[in-house]
Amino acid sequence: MTTPATSPTIILIAGHWLGAWAWDDVLEHLSTDHSRAIAMTLPGLDGDDSERAAKTLDDQADAILGVISQHGDRPAVLVAHSGANAPVSLVLDRHPELVHRVVWVDSGPVAAGSVFAPDFPDEAKELPLPSFDVLAQQASLEGLSPEVLERFRARAVPEPGPVLRQPVELTNDARRKVRTTLVCCSISSEQVMELVRAGHPMFAEVANLEHLDVIDLPTGHWPMWSRPRDLAAAIQSAASRTD
Repeated sequence: MTTPATSPTIILIAGHWLGAWAWDDVLEHLSTDHSRAIAMTLPGLDGDDSERAAKTLDDQADAILGVISQHGDRPAVLVAHSGANAPVSLVLDRHPELVHRVVWVDSGPVAAGSVFAPDFPDEAKELPLPSFDVLAQQASLEGLSPEVLERFRARAVPEPGPVLRQPVELTNDARRKVRTTLVCCSISSEQVMELVRAGHPMFAEVANLEHLDVIDLPTGHWPMWSRPRDLAAAIQSAASRTD
């Protein structure tokens, strides 16, 4: 049983092109549940940082650990959306003892040696948000209104090249012992588990997790905008679990 003093701090980390602002609607609903929730902007995704294009996955992992340490009086629940899976996987590998649970939002842990974009040119400093026609071929835009897409376009920050090219180095099997929840959105949990059993590279690491539960939240790849209330409820439910 958790009490206000022992309930976890929920740290929300959005994927590529996004900062803390992406979680505004979810935070509104989490605050009504009296959860201690913090949204963070990863290094490289702060548009005001003149050196952001040089940031690496190591910089991002260090920043997440810094936020955890600021709230070290409570266990941490990391909520990782989409491309935040690489730096969060590094955190789990380096300090699994600091994480009470990880919640993957339309995402999942990466395997050792994974590189998001191995063919991304060395001379390219960053990757801007592509057109929505191109993006829709890569991830579902279901549930996003024209107004939301306009905000996405206006506030998106190009993804740093080093983040896209850096291999994820993982060596600590203890990362697989961290309690894990998959929130399945653009792909159902049934489909995800079929891919896990088939050894699909995107989900192969899920097969190695020791404590796993799944939640279906049918929508597109950005549920923080298409179903923020329901996503907040799913996060709260996962964060409250002690098994």
